[in-house]
Amino acid sequence: MEQRIAFADATKGLFDGLFKTEMYLKKSGLDLKLQELIKYRVSQINGCAYCLDMHHKEAIALGETEQRLHSLAAWRECPYYTAQERAALAYAEAVTNLHLHGITDEIFQTLHQHFTKAEIADLTMAIANINNWNRINIAWRTIPGNYKVGQFN
Repeated sequence: MEQRIAFADATKGLFDGLFKTEMYLKKSGLDLKLQELIKYRVSQINGCAYCLDMHHKEAIALGETEQRLHSLAAWRECPYYTAQERAALAYAEAVTNLHLHGITDEIFQTLHQHFTKAEIADLTMAIANINNWNRINIAWRTIPGNYKVGQFN
């Protein structure tokens, strides 16, 4: 596999908005471990190897378990995700696959049982941002494997 475009090839400042959003989300109060779980699940759906490598490492550094990460694709069948995590994962999948089914009232009502409107706004931005990163990394064929925890902080 050969990388098509490196981040260094892009115009300076191109990613400033995405990085600023990431920094906002880290300080938003939305649980960081939950954010990594969402980023990992969305990256599984989109098939982004670079982001899977990154968010696996970041999640482990935050105390996430290998079992939960390995089972994430089958989270509905596993007993070790909380009701709040399940609501967020269902929402993340719906937002990522918006073109298939939209977001049902049931998904949103369940989400609202666990999150405030402000937290749902932050969660929506986290999901949108990882979808952006997935698409860029897949299009550019960014090579996975060399990410170091905290590399982009």
